[in-house]
Parts: sequence; structure tokens; C-alpha cells
Amino acid sequence: MIIRDVIVTPIAFRDPPLLNAAGLHEPLALRSVVRLVVDGGIVGLGEGGGGQQLIRGLEAAGPAVVGKSVFDLNGIEAAINAVLGGGDDALARRDRRAVFSPIEVAAHDAQGKILGLPVSTLLGGAVRDRVPYSAYLFYKWAAHPDPVTGEIGEPDAWGEAVTPEGIVRQARTLIDRYGFESIKLKAGVFPPDEEIAAIRALAEAFPGYPLRIDPNGAWSIETAERVGRELGSILEYFEDPVLGLDGMSEVRARTGLPLATNMCVVAFEHVREAVEKDSVQIILGDHHYWGGLRRTRELGAICETFGIGMSMHSNSHLGISLAAMTHVAAATPTLTYACDTHYPWNREDDIVRPGALEITGGAIAVPTGPGLGVELDEDALERQHRVYLDSAQRDRDDAGYIRRFQPAFDPQLPRF
Repeated sequence: MIIRDVIVTPIAFRDPPLLNAAGLHEPLALRSVVRLVVDGGIVGLGEGGGGQQLIRGLEAAGPAVVGKSVFDLNGIEAAINAVLGGGDDALARRDRRAVFSPIEVAAHDAQGKILGLPVSTLLGGAVRDRVPYSAYLFYKWAAHPDPVTGEIGEPDAWGEAVTPEGIVRQARTLIDRYGFESIKLKAGVFPPDEEIAAIRALAEAFPGYPLRIDPNGAWSIETAERVGRELGSILEYFEDPVLGLDGMSEVRARTGLPLATNMCVVAFEHVREAVEKDSVQIILGDHHYWGGLRRTRELGAICETFGIGMSMHSNSHLGISLAAMTHVAAATPTLTYACDTHYPWNREDDIVRPGALEITGGAIAVPTGPGLGVELDEDALERQHRVYLDSAQRDRDDAGYIRRFQPAFDPQLPRF
């Protein structure tokens, strides 16, 4: 079955004003949708990031894979690498993997549709029929500020969350709606004592729930040690408290806590050093930059070899990515921690038809239909493409956005 066309469609969709160590989410999040058109009119779907560099890479890669068998993933990757070039350093390899990933997902979707099999079966078979996800909490402004005056008007449907009480309310909304059974707080926003108080408030409000905190490297080693000692007994794991493998190793030595990352181990080239330094006990895989679904499955095998746990990282995304995440998580035995997902924050603008991906009891049932098991809503895709075209936004800039309203904001890390 030969690839006859590759269609790349950039889209934009609504994103709430979520705070993080880098700044503030803009009103629109960006993604790209890839459609591989294969013999017989079969269309495979993939979803990737939305920055200009990735879009250009996908547009360059498309013609290179036309004419190849949709089953020839090695050949497809080689063709993409050849046309993109860029050297053999780790950053260039990661950039090429980011381009390959949505095309690889689309190829798997097409393969599954041709064979009448779900993607999880193509990846070796599902070891679980439901994939758990965590309630992903964010400090949040009540609404996006007015772009001219900077004033915040009426709260959006989620409301404000800048205090421990607000964070607990947000958690309760997500848990009541989706049944999540574990909780993650995106931290690194306010002074650490305030974020410690938020975790303690969550522990009191939801006794027995696994709790995680992720300041995205916003803390010094000394701050991370103090936070770890204060919260260690109630944390499931401590995610990216500091920057770099050396810093993570030091925090591990000082606290003994299991440390997780999606920042300092983001490619296979990083795993050896992380193991040698005992820097990381849980890796948050992400098929968008590890090189697709097969590579993520391979990461699981490497984690198993070294006794490293595995979860899954998320960014603002829609249903094609969520389906791909669910299939690869279902087929990766080592991935035993609940996965991250931004989907509850963005699902209102989804481009797949509803029904296939529902979070109930904190988990998603692995789709059993052919391929990814989701159906593209072409009208919705065109709607969100039009939003992209009508906007001036072409790259993500959390720091630039918050500086419109807080000019003194400094994204330099560590902050505390």
C-alpha cells in the first residue's frame, strides 16, 4: 500500500490562561494535523506540535515519503532524515524525530485501517484495556486579560486558581467530571511555601490519592531539597525539581525521593548518563519527540532493563494525539504510572468525532476499532485551520505573553 499524498494542516484552538514556570499560556494553542493518503483512499491521521519550524519540516518531509509503502517505517524515516539533514548532534536528531513522529503515527493509523487492527495490536498487543490518566492541575488566572487594557474580566468556565483553595476546587472539578484517581500540580509559579501548602491541601482533600508536583526546574537544589523533605511522605514522585542530570542526581542523593523527568532525559542519548548518575527513577515518555510510537515502546523496554519507571508527558493537544498516547501506553508494559494529559483543557475544540475517547473513572478505554480508532471531523479541522489562519500566532511564547501584563517577568531558571 503506497503513500500517494501527505497533507499538513496547521490548526489553532482555545487554551485557558494556565501559569507555569515559563510564563502564561496564550489564548490559542497550536498543533499540526498530518493526513497520509494511501492507495484505496485510506487516510492515516497524525498530530504534532504547531511551531513554524515543525510545520516547515513536515511540509518538506511530505514529498520525500510519497511513493513509499506505508508499512516501510524504516524507509519513511530514512527519507525524512535525508531531506531534513541538519547534522548528527542530539538536537538535530530530536528535531528530525519530531517531524517523523506525526507521520509515523499516521502510518500506523493507515496500517491498522488496512489490516482491520487497532494500533495497540500493531505495537505488540495491549497489556491493559484501560489507560489511566491524572488530573493535571495548573495555577490559573480567572480569564485571559484584555489585550489592550490588561484587565481580567468575567471568569471563564474553569475560574481562578492561584491559592491552595483554588487548586483544590480545580481538582474537585476535574475529579468529579472525569473520575481521576491521581493528581499532578504544575508548579514553579509561586514561592515554594505556597505550592507546598497547595499539595498539603490536596492531600487533605483527597486522602490516598497519588500526588505529584512539577516545577519545571524552577528551584535551586537547596529549595528542592527543602520541598522534598517537607512533602516526601505524600508525593508519588517529584518531577523535574531542578535543571540537568547533575542537579537531579544531587536532589536524589539528598532526599531519596523518586525523581521523574520530561526535561533532562528527552532522547535515547540521555539515558546512559541518567542511569550512571542515578538522576531519574521515572521517565515521562512522549511519542511526539521520542520518535513515534515504536520508539516510545522501545523506551519502555530500556526503562525495564534499568529498573526505571515510566509515565507519559503531555502538552496542549487534541484527540488524535490522545488516541496515539492511549494505544502506545496500552502496549507498553513498563508504563505503570498514570499518564499526563491536557485534553480536559482543550477538548471543546477537538477535531475528532466524539465518543471514541471518553475519560471515565480516570482512564480511557483503549479503542478497538481499526487504526487509532478515531474519526476525523473534517468540518472541525477546517474550522480550527481557519482560526490558525486568522490569528497572528505562529509559535508558542509563554514568556512573551505574560510580559504583556507583567513586564518584569523573568523566565530565567532557577527562580526560587
